[in-house]
Amino acid sequence: MNKILLISVIFLLTSCVSSKKFNELTSTFESLREQNQSLKVQNTELQGRIEKQMKDIEDLSARLEENVANLKNSSETNLRLSRINSELENQLNSLKTGSSVEIARLMEKLQQTQTDLQKREDILKSAQKELEQRSIRLKELEDALRQKDDAVKQLRQKVMDALLGFNNKGLTIHEKNGKVYVSLDEQLLFKTGQWEVDPKGQQALASLAEVLGQNNDINVLVEGHTDDVPMRGTGMVKDNWDLSVMRATAVTRILLKNKSVDPKRITSAGRGEFFPIDEAKTPGARQKNRRTEIILTPRLDEIFRILESN
Repeated sequence: MNKILLISVIFLLTSCVSSKKFNELTSTFESLREQNQSLKVQNTELQGRIEKQMKDIEDLSARLEENVANLKNSSETNLRLSRINSELENQLNSLKTGSSVEIARLMEKLQQTQTDLQKREDILKSAQKELEQRSIRLKELEDALRQKDDAVKQLRQKVMDALLGFNNKGLTIHEKNGKVYVSLDEQLLFKTGQWEVDPKGQQALASLAEVLGQNNDINVLVEGHTDDVPMRGTGMVKDNWDLSVMRATAVTRILLKNKSVDPKRITSAGRGEFFPIDEAKTPGARQKNRRTEIILTPRLDEIFRILESN
């Protein structure tokens, strides 16, 4: 029982952790996508500045060529145009020198920006891939949990159908925490202070064993419970601990008379008086507490496989 509870807790914690990590990855993915867009904008601006520098050089070259042509056709303005031409050449050379440095700087910055952009895109692709994998595993886990819940509901219905004739005769069936609880009162199974199962109780247990034999993916825990009245025995049973263990063992032996029930699937345990349903010190409360509980749990192999893959 403790092992099953521990596994359930680990499963719930891992499920929470998986959801948390999934949300963190989603947030990181959105942040990286925004940074990627910003780098693309910077890349476009740098390319525009380079194109403007090249256009300025082309414009000055065109003006220089135009002035050279005018010098050939006008002797009166030769000297003036020569001076203007010299000034333009100086400006052109200065612009070319400055533009070369600026272009080289811009090209270097552009290259770095493109490198950063590529790294960001690689990170985005990696994050997106991990998100997709997490989504697939989360979907698998949700499907496995849904299948487990469906299996529990089907098992509960099968048990109710098999034990229909014992309802309101000291037998109750309920579902809790993904398990089916079959609770049998002392009056259905045993005489006071005894651990030999009565014929009616044997009939109920045989019907339950039929269901267990047809569902091999169910683990079974048989728990014996007593009230808080001390038992003073001198033979095999000396106290409530002994009585609860003997009763659980007796019920287990009857279930195993059905050869389709694998003994490896069953665990017997004595709880004594320490897990009462009703803590009142009244005859009615003590009668409720004197019971045997058979706890049926679907195997969680598929869920464990998904958790381990995470």
